Amino acid sequence: MWRLALVMITVVGMAAVLAGCEKEPPADIGGGAKAAEIEAEYWLNTEPLTLGQLRGKVVVLEFWATWCPPCRTTIPHLIRMHEKFRDKGVVIISLTDEPKTTVEPFAREMGMTYAIGGGSRSGDPYGVRGIPRAFIVDPSGTIAWEGHPMGGLEAAVEAQLRETPVRD
Repeated sequence: MWRLALVMITVVGMAAVLAGCEKEPPADIGGGAKAAEIEAEYWLNTEPLTLGQLRGKVVVLEFWATWCPPCRTTIPHLIRMHEKFRDKGVVIISLTDEPKTTVEPFAREMGMTYAIGGGSRSGDPYGVRGIPRAFIVDPSGTIAWEGHPMGGLEAAVEAQLRETPVRD
């Protein structure tokens, strides 16, 4: 009997991992909506950031957590994107609600070089119900794209750079 219970727990656990960390489908706030301001209790790899001070740049906002396996798989991709686009007016910001004592050693171990804001509740006004979730904010402060970080984010950034000039 205990073997059956162990098998059932394993199957349910694997299904949760394969389905991602989404609790329910994310709310569709739609492209063209004004991006809500972001906040964080602490910042890594940068001074504190706001979308207001980044006006004129393309901003990638990514919502994630250290405990989320799909979030972990996106980190190398985001690192490569940061290297590719940082000199082209693109700022990548990853936001989590986790404490610094959890995030700082994790970010160091994973080699995360882009901006990280922690202790953040900024996902709420974006309708984030599952992670990882990414948004592109265009230079005017409007949401230009929303989706999974591995589901077309890089192509969407490239398209945004072609479409809208950025300023330094």
